[in-house]
Amino acid sequence: MTKIGVLALQGAVREHIQSLEACGVEAVAIKRKEELQEVDGLILPGGESTTMRRLIDKYDFMDDLKAFASSGKPMFGTCAGLILLAKNIVGYDEPHLGLMDVTVERNSFGRQVDSFEADLAINGVADNFTAVFIRAPHIVEAGENVEVLSKHNGRIVAAREGQFLGCSFHPELTEDHRLTAYFVKMVEEAKQKQLV
Repeated sequence: MTKIGVLALQGAVREHIQSLEACGVEAVAIKRKEELQEVDGLILPGGESTTMRRLIDKYDFMDDLKAFASSGKPMFGTCAGLILLAKNIVGYDEPHLGLMDVTVERNSFGRQVDSFEADLAINGVADNFTAVFIRAPHIVEAGENVEVLSKHNGRIVAAREGQFLGCSFHPELTEDHRLTAYFVKMVEEAKQKQLV
């Protein structure tokens, strides 16, 4: 059975686990780096990116997360998770994981009080997906191999580059599991390739 982890250092971990289970896969909260070896894909949840980075460093996750990516296993970053995946962050010299060829801007839709919902068309996922934006980043620039999956008011809010998927919003905070299911499919396809 396909097993997908959710990095459980901070953020909406339980909601992601429920969404994965609704898609019919086994979901695991990853609290120790050794547990990464047990999963076929990984979700980096929303939360606070600087806090998450501190915890990644504190629990010595960085090299293991990069090794996980190098092994070809898919990773899905939502909100703060997208910031962790990005190669460039506006106003910062260094990226966190630096895996996905995008430049992101933090809190680009305003503060917590400016949280909102929007109906999006997401390429390959849904024509009408209700997305919840909470202090969301957005993708300012996407590299040539990055497929833009969705925009909101002209800003890129979902994209994919090979095994990496990122979005600005919180798909786990609604009952709509279609974007999670899209990631599950990415994981299952990657798993098939590794078996061949």
